Amino acid sequence: MNKAVFLDRDGVVNRELGHYCENISDFEILEDVGSAIRILKDAGFLVIVISNQGGIAKGLYTEADVMAMHTKLSDYLSKFDTSIDDFYFCPHHDSKSKCLCRKPQSLLIEKAMATYNINPALSYMIGDGKRDIEAAESANVKGILIEPNSGILEICKQIASE
Repeated sequence: MNKAVFLDRDGVVNRELGHYCENISDFEILEDVGSAIRILKDAGFLVIVISNQGGIAKGLYTEADVMAMHTKLSDYLSKFDTSIDDFYFCPHHDSKSKCLCRKPQSLLIEKAMATYNINPALSYMIGDGKRDIEAAESANVKGILIEPNSGILEICKQIASE
């Protein structure tokens, strides 16, 4: 079985703006993300982004906009000779419809674990919100709560050394 680090997106990978990141020009990748992901990948972890993108349901941006942001991240990571293994995102919002994939539900993590044969006991979720940690715990993955925009390099070093 594989091991993985699941990453929330806004506030962990890119700057949390305090409102929806609607435009690619506002999608600012945090400084240490390339090095942090490279460390995880070198240590044999899959790296998968798990993100709520409720602005899609609200009509603030489209799935194509989200995909463009993920392409920008992938292009950035290529400079570090690393990559994200996959992106999972929930396009729903509770104000528009109920779903099973929006964090704190764990469905997206569970789908990724099934797809990539991931052992939850060897895996982590890094998030900047309580719902990230709740989703991790529901999937039997170790949750690590950080402050938004605080960087993940030191945490990734620690995970890689375990």
